[in-house]
Amino acid sequence: MSDVLLSARGLRLAFGGVKAADGIDLNVMRGEFLAIIGPNGAGKTTFINMTTGYLRPQAGTISYEGAPITGMAPRRIVARGIARSFQLPQLFTEHTVLENAALAIAAREGPWSPLKPLLRPAWREEARDLLERFGLSAIADARADALNEGARKLADIAMAVALKPRLLLMDEPTSGVAASEKMQVVETLARVLRAAQVTAVFVEHDMDVVERFADRVAVWSQGKIAALGPPAAVLADPEVQREVIGIERHAAA
Repeated sequence: MSDVLLSARGLRLAFGGVKAADGIDLNVMRGEFLAIIGPNGAGKTTFINMTTGYLRPQAGTISYEGAPITGMAPRRIVARGIARSFQLPQLFTEHTVLENAALAIAAREGPWSPLKPLLRPAWREEARDLLERFGLSAIADARADALNEGARKLADIAMAVALKPRLLLMDEPTSGVAASEKMQVVETLARVLRAAQVTAVFVEHDMDVVERFADRVAVWSQGKIAALGPPAAVLADPEVQREVIGIERHAAA
């Protein structure tokens, strides 16, 4: 089995005259936590959208576990073992946290139906177990629209984990989370994902989070990868500090 889980080669995508991806080459290694950093508009979310089928690159290829997935529909990509979370949580706000988790489990099993979680008690039991792993048992019966931002982020990512991915892509998992809650949220994510042997790629603006939890860091700049390597080395690079980290630390403050 190859250590490379996901491989992107020569990805290009432009919106008008703006190059969101300008020859992206990247290997995501099995079991790693890879952080993607860079200024707004650098192409970070575009990479996630291309990987998960929400955008199709104009050139280049993406392969997962050695098989091509370029341009594949999002649902087919999920079925292959890739899931994602969004910068803004995608919860069903009129449902409870438990019902949201059960809906995600139902979606994993086949075409979605609002009655599915009611038809199989086993899915609700699995949902309760999932929420316990994320430390959300105490709010299982709370409506999603009543949660604070940290709990909403965890519940949203729990729904993605319910799909049983081998690769999870997260777009700013700490965005909007109070500074006092941020490390607890990320520690929970890291514990759950590593225990489940899920590889993670996450876009992040908080360099403290990156330094603490990433195995490698990829720096995006104008649709290109400007630097890639261990956090200590990449974040100490004078050019990265000047062009990226100053911006990111200011944004996270």
